[in-house]
Amino acid sequence: MSTKSPEFLVVIPARLGSTRLPRKPLADIGGKPMVIRVAERAQQSLAQSVVVATDSTEIQAACDEHRIECLLTSADHPTGTDRIAEVAQLLKLPPDALVVNVQGDEPLIPPEFINQVAQTLADHSACAISTIAVPIEDDAEITNPNVVKVVLNRSGEAMYFSRAAIPFVRDSDTAGKITHLRHLGIYAYRADFLQAYTRLDPAPPEQAEALEQLRALWNGFRIAVHTATEAPPAGVDTPEDLERVRKVLANS
Repeated sequence: MSTKSPEFLVVIPARLGSTRLPRKPLADIGGKPMVIRVAERAQQSLAQSVVVATDSTEIQAACDEHRIECLLTSADHPTGTDRIAEVAQLLKLPPDALVVNVQGDEPLIPPEFINQVAQTLADHSACAISTIAVPIEDDAEITNPNVVKVVLNRSGEAMYFSRAAIPFVRDSDTAGKITHLRHLGIYAYRADFLQAYTRLDPAPPEQAEALEQLRALWNGFRIAVHTATEAPPAGVDTPEDLERVRKVLANS
C-alpha cells in the first residue's frame, strides 16, 4: 500500500439532457449552478486539477464565469465514460494517469471520497478501475433493483455488480455471515483503460442489468473496490432532491 497520495485529476461529465430534472447541471443552488457546486467540492480534494466535460455551450459559459476549467466534448457520447475518454485524449494524458469521474449531480460529495477512490486505484496496480461500496443496513435495499449491489473477492476486487440481491442468501442460518454491499457511482480509471473502453462493444450482462461497469468485467478488466463505513449524502435526481440539497447548503 502506498503512503504518498497519488496524483490524479477529476473530470465531471455534465450534459443538459435529463428526463426527471430538465437542465439539471444549471439548477441554482444558493446562487450557483449545481455543476459549479460539484466542481468546488472536487477542488477541495487532493486532485491536481478539476475539469468539467460537457456538450453544452451554456454549461461551458457557466464554468467560464466561475473560473472552472471546462472542455467542450462531442454530443454523440453514449456514456459518461466515453465523454471522459475524450477528455483524456484532448489533454493528452499519459497511459498511467489516474482520472476520477465525479457525477455532475453530486453537490454534497465528500472530498475524502474522491481522494479514497484515487488512492484505491493507486494501491491496486493490476486494476484498471476503482470504485466505492458501503454496507447495506436497510434490508429493503437488498431486493431494491434501484440499489446496485456488488460482491467482492478476498482481494477487495469486484466479482460482479447487480440490481439483484447478491449474494443470494439461501439458508437463514448463514445470513449473519454476509454483509451486502451497495455500490456508489464514483470511479477512478487509468487513462489507457479509458481509450480501450471506447472500443469495447456493450456486453450482454451490461445490457441486461443496465450497468456499464459490467462491460469492463466482461472483458477481463479488474475493478478495485474500497468499502467505506457510510454512504455520502444522496445526489440530485428529482426536484425534491434539489430542494433537500438547497436546504443543506443554506444551513452549512
